[in-house]
Amino acid sequence: MAAMGVSSSAAAERHGELRDLEFGGVAAWDSVQDQWMTPHAFWQAYARASDGRSWGARPDYPVFKRVQEGDTLLIELESGSCLMEFFHSRWRRANDVRRWDPGFNEYGGCPNVFD
Repeated sequence: MAAMGVSSSAAAERHGELRDLEFGGVAAWDSVQDQWMTPHAFWQAYARASDGRSWGARPDYPVFKRVQEGDTLLIELESGSCLMEFFHSRWRRANDVRRWDPGFNEYGGCPNVFD
């Protein structure tokens, strides 16, 4: 079932694909749930399903010694949120690890996450 006013042809959709919505905004395809959703909801679904610990949504990074490979964090910046994943001993944008649609790096706070 398509959500957010986007028609679906599931065979053609790619997990993590972004589409502009007709009336503004953007939607992400989640092949696990077989539906379009907001990028924020897509990130939340990924964080819940990932093997690592989710540090939730917060404006700061957790204590480095407590973080493990695969942990996720929805970092909250003034410019918006961005899903981060701890990968190879440092925090990275989850999109840089998972290689979803390149547009995720321009969504929310992701363009400013390393400023």
